[in-house]
Amino acid sequence: MLATPSAVPGATVADPMIEGRRRPGVITELPLPVSQNNVGAVDAPPPEAFPTDQFPIPDRYRLAKALCPDKNYVGIQNVCHSPLDPYHQNSLKGDRPIQLDKKPFFLPITGDDWYFAFTAISDSIVEPRSFPTPVADQQTSEYPGANGQFGRGRSLVLAQTFILGADLFKGSTNFKPPDIEYKIALAYQVNHVDVEERRVLNVRSSKPSRRTDSFLGVQELFVDKHLGNRSDRFDFDSFRFGIQPFQFDFRGFLFQDNQLGARLFGNRDGNRYQYNVIAIWRLEKDTNSGLNDITRKPRKDYILHTNLFAQDFPLPGLTSQVSLTANWNRERERVFDHNGFPVRPSLLGDQRPRTYDAYYLGYSLDGRIKRFNFTSSFYGAFGEERNSFFTSKPAKIRAFFAAGELSYDFDWIRLKASGLFASGDGNPKDNTENGFAAISENPIFAGADTSYWIRQTIPFAGGGVNVGVNQRNGVLAELRTSKEEGQSNFNNPGTMLLGVGADFDILPQLRFSTNLNHLWFENTATLRELRNEGSIPKSIGWDLSGAIIWRPKMIQNVVFRLSGAVLDPGKGFSDLFTNSRRDDRYYSVLFNAILSF
Repeated sequence: MLATPSAVPGATVADPMIEGRRRPGVITELPLPVSQNNVGAVDAPPPEAFPTDQFPIPDRYRLAKALCPDKNYVGIQNVCHSPLDPYHQNSLKGDRPIQLDKKPFFLPITGDDWYFAFTAISDSIVEPRSFPTPVADQQTSEYPGANGQFGRGRSLVLAQTFILGADLFKGSTNFKPPDIEYKIALAYQVNHVDVEERRVLNVRSSKPSRRTDSFLGVQELFVDKHLGNRSDRFDFDSFRFGIQPFQFDFRGFLFQDNQLGARLFGNRDGNRYQYNVIAIWRLEKDTNSGLNDITRKPRKDYILHTNLFAQDFPLPGLTSQVSLTANWNRERERVFDHNGFPVRPSLLGDQRPRTYDAYYLGYSLDGRIKRFNFTSSFYGAFGEERNSFFTSKPAKIRAFFAAGELSYDFDWIRLKASGLFASGDGNPKDNTENGFAAISENPIFAGADTSYWIRQTIPFAGGGVNVGVNQRNGVLAELRTSKEEGQSNFNNPGTMLLGVGADFDILPQLRFSTNLNHLWFENTATLRELRNEGSIPKSIGWDLSGAIIWRPKMIQNVVFRLSGAVLDPGKGFSDLFTNSRRDDRYYSVLFNAILSF
């Protein structure tokens, strides 16, 4: 009911008073005014009646906290918690503003609405695995009398990563973006790798077949400035510059990495539409950890990306994304990684330096319709390669990619079906390159890093030096040296995948996931040319994987995962990687423990 100064008996409601509002019936008179008669009521006490030896709490955030540690007062028990508890009101997690009288001297801030959030993560990995391990001859093998192109393939990876992050921002973010934000995140990793053959970890055969290494990387270092609100629903525009995370589609098929760049982003129409305009200047990576190396000059590899998201389009519950991405690579210098292996250019074909302009036009869809969940991505890659390593001449880039996953939920089970197609090059020596290559993929798809094929790198022996058929945490058969340090390669055999899987939420804190994928090369012409073979079958093989995820407290701060995968090679894989020991299957085991604050 609207209360107005003119609310007197018999007054009518003028239409302008209720413009834009709907009211039932045809009643046009307001009710009688409410009156109150409280004989003998006590008036409010005068100001001098209040005590003068007390002082008010400075802000509402600490009103209840001031009564702690009296745990017997039920009304404040939810705020009386240790500073190490991230799940209740905590000044270290941005829940309360910084007290200016207690702020550190090095923070040049003023005002009562600055917040600080601290993050600490421990990520531990134990990973036994096996893969085809190339050896040049018995001089580079650990075992006397070894012969054949492939040696013993078992190995062990141990990695411990510590991530510390600090986030300082102005303005409460409960209803609107922060006015300004400063963030830094450092990652320190110690890793140990033990393999059975030499020249796997270092180009020099005199080096042992095991290595322990460490590195400190800067994974985030940016400032985010709020440019202004565009509606009363806090639609906004913001600008962020520095080292920051980027992901170009829902599942990380094209690009997912922490890189140096600038990002203009915002939303409209009550957050129904979101947009991003991104420019990236790629940083060099440490070879053995994959972390950002800011001590080296950034690469001559530039990315411009723009996208637009539309929620509830084309149907309610679905979100559409259209994108346009340009990747301009001008890396003409020869570059070797920290272990002495060449990474740019890759030692394929004429082995001359390469530059290229690649443009990706993409459409992605993600969401659900009733109990069906659906996600998909489509890309077309166009542009020009200035030096095709087969012909030493310019070549056009014309490649395509499509991937989708459909899942259905019933009770505590989710069933999934996945499919992927990445075009391959059918004629390596013409002036067109048809193999689809991503910029820096990290797909959450078809089992992700639980899958053997996605988790492990398969070396391409006999056709190139330090070239992998696929890349670690990547699904595409791209024939590149490294997705962190190498260049995209559009002369590749392409990839096809069909898979099924299921997630079982056995308990709120326990999940079991499994996936079965069948993989093929889309076209083996590039492989045949590089290996000088008349025919190579397309079948890569069957990839069976399973994972147990345990969250002891039903939270994301303590997560343990144990997964295992087996690759049963198909005829194409066996043709490429036949070894003297006749290993007919390869395995990958991963134990991962993540502790977060």
